[in-house]
Amino acid sequence: MDLDHEVARIFRPGFEEGEADEEETDKLQRPPSSYGSMKSDSDGEKEKEDDEGEEEDIQDEACPSPLPGTYVEPTDHEETGLRLHRPESPETLFTITTMQTKPPGALVLDTRSDSLEVYSDDDEEDLDEVLVADSPEPPEPVEPDDAMQTEDGQPGVLHPEQDMPFLFKTIQEALSVLKNDELYNFKMRFYQRDKGLTLQNVLEGDILDFVDKIIEVLGQDEAVIHTVSTLESVNKSEEASALDEKCKRSLIRHRLKQYYVRKHQIIREGVVRAGKQNFLNNVYVEPEISICGNGGIDPFHEYRPRRPSAFQLPGPETFLHLNNLFRQQKADGQLVRTVVTTGLPGIGMTVSVGKFLLDWAELVANKELQFVFKLSFRNFWYMQNKNPPERMSILEMIGYYYPQCKNMRFLDEEGCKYLIIMDSFDCYRATLDWENAPVVTDNRTKAIPEVLLVNIFRGNLLRRGHVWVLGRRAAVTQIPSKFVDLLTEIQGFSQAMKDEYMTKRFTDKRVAGKVMAHYKRLPSIVSLTRHPFVSWMVVAIFPRQFRDPEYGSNPPRLTPFYINIMIVQMNRRLQFYYGKGDHDLRWTDEDKSLLTRMGKMALKMLEKNTSVFYEEDVKEFGLKLMEVTVLSGLCTEIPNTANSKRAFSFIHVTLQEYMAAMYVFTSFRTDGKNVLESGMHMPKIFAGSATKDQTKSPVGMVHCALEKTFAAPVGHFDFFLRFLCGMLSPQCHDEQLAGCLYCHHAPKVCALDEVQRILEKKIQTAPEDRKENLKECLRELIQKDE
Repeated sequence: MDLDHEVARIFRPGFEEGEADEEETDKLQRPPSSYGSMKSDSDGEKEKEDDEGEEEDIQDEACPSPLPGTYVEPTDHEETGLRLHRPESPETLFTITTMQTKPPGALVLDTRSDSLEVYSDDDEEDLDEVLVADSPEPPEPVEPDDAMQTEDGQPGVLHPEQDMPFLFKTIQEALSVLKNDELYNFKMRFYQRDKGLTLQNVLEGDILDFVDKIIEVLGQDEAVIHTVSTLESVNKSEEASALDEKCKRSLIRHRLKQYYVRKHQIIREGVVRAGKQNFLNNVYVEPEISICGNGGIDPFHEYRPRRPSAFQLPGPETFLHLNNLFRQQKADGQLVRTVVTTGLPGIGMTVSVGKFLLDWAELVANKELQFVFKLSFRNFWYMQNKNPPERMSILEMIGYYYPQCKNMRFLDEEGCKYLIIMDSFDCYRATLDWENAPVVTDNRTKAIPEVLLVNIFRGNLLRRGHVWVLGRRAAVTQIPSKFVDLLTEIQGFSQAMKDEYMTKRFTDKRVAGKVMAHYKRLPSIVSLTRHPFVSWMVVAIFPRQFRDPEYGSNPPRLTPFYINIMIVQMNRRLQFYYGKGDHDLRWTDEDKSLLTRMGKMALKMLEKNTSVFYEEDVKEFGLKLMEVTVLSGLCTEIPNTANSKRAFSFIHVTLQEYMAAMYVFTSFRTDGKNVLESGMHMPKIFAGSATKDQTKSPVGMVHCALEKTFAAPVGHFDFFLRFLCGMLSPQCHDEQLAGCLYCHHAPKVCALDEVQRILEKKIQTAPEDRKENLKECLRELIQKDE
């Protein structure tokens, strides 16, 4: 049936609805089609001549043009009545864009091509003639509807040169200049290079059909890459270079996306084991990120009352989403340029950066950012630390770490939106000269890394880009506030987030329920799991314990868990700041000395009833401020409203008590000293000539600790005593700490049965408010189910 005749019958007065149903039924029996192919003039020339008389009749009717089609009533889900079809091809994003360009009441166009079998020799054109595609031009890109975006504007809008309509049209134009034989050779070579296409896909239809199909099969960016390489293989280098240059903005983004997906789709935790990795999207839970920071310290303590503080814990009204950091506005209404994010060690900054990059690469969020580059401060420090420091422009540095971005011109263009992520500020161990650094305003001017960094913060370099700086608080506080538009702090997990994270990490829901119920029996571990890395430790440690069917009848012990925290943080320090490998994490004497001196400082702080220390305290114990407050992963800087001095603290008050107990036990184990005996009143059992030696026994050390605990208010030394008793357990001092603080073959601590008797007697005579902790001390000493 002739299509023009169909149009005339549809719009003819008196046309019955039943007739339309018959015609629609007939149409549904035809093969489906797509947005792309249109019947060329040569295909329909003969049909046009046969129906010339009918076209004159149609002009007198209500139909505005002799387009073959059928009117379709718009539905609630369709903005227009236009449906474009193509054989054996589903609708694509380009179809949606085409529909948006047509007003309601449009026609349905039947774009079926005639069968290849009806092609005759009479219709052959000279092979020397340039092939001209007669298909309609692709529609101009249309801004997506508001309904396609969330309230915060996500996922954003791609730059026109990175979106499908532009790439589709560019590929089509590049192929339209080929002659018939050249196009045939191109298609055959393309078919041989990509097995995702069938010979019918390649040869059927015109150029627009072909471009449609390769984008559908390969994706828009890969279609450009394959087209460029195939043009080069058929000796069309000029056309290939022109296509590559026109699509450069999209191809750079595509290669960046590929790199970030490869790097961040797998989350690497602890020692990576082949086949045991997790996909980041499967286990990631976004932590709370606040624009109101208090230093990140959780004031919870199981026995101590909460101390009054000028800093309140941030509320939900201060939280924002990770992907919305650069949608915040300054007071003048402009979008923020420089965002600084900080947090405690192990709070999840590195993983959050990986998730941000993965979401951008997968077009989940921030699509308006044309490019995202990650330049770690570790790289800047490496260049600065050379002798002499290496000189390089910021564009050369981007090109060095991202070779696909060499000589890119887009970063200097007005309106180019991009982001520079500069993480690990704590890796840059020199102080920046914020006031006297030379001014550099050209992205192509060479300078040493220190000068480049200062001018990036000043806004002289990469002026049109956003800058995201991440680092531990003790490091980022040196950045002058005038260079920071927004300061954010990662607060960690809420209780609901902890449960969600642990549920995601387990495939066996029964084990997940056991682990979650088990760790919640100790409030201190519940408080610590606010740190994502501690939540990871829970899901890494406890499932292995549940392999023993008898495990879980008693609550977990605190001391082994805190020993694991210390070991993990020290190993991360060696890997992250000193470049050690997974199998080269042997602690040196300097590493052991760092821990014992920090423990000694922690004990003095306990005796002073304070959890805050200052720079002079660090120097008093022969420590370096950077090593303690930044590199150790056990301390952090906190806001100080009392005076202008920089104040610091352990990342949790119970960790301070653990470090103090570790120092006391290490002094006893390695040096035979009882650092607690000074000024202590000794009982009668230690009277006589043997007093000095007996006080250096485990019994004497524990007795001194009991005296110190009962002489102080409740909660002051209780956890210190618990950790000290836990370290006397052979599992802790002979297994966990062996090879770290002590050598593997050091003798075990003896006379533990006497320590047990002392604790049992003390429980019988102790006040009620002390008994619970003493029972926990006894359990830390004798429990052997782990």
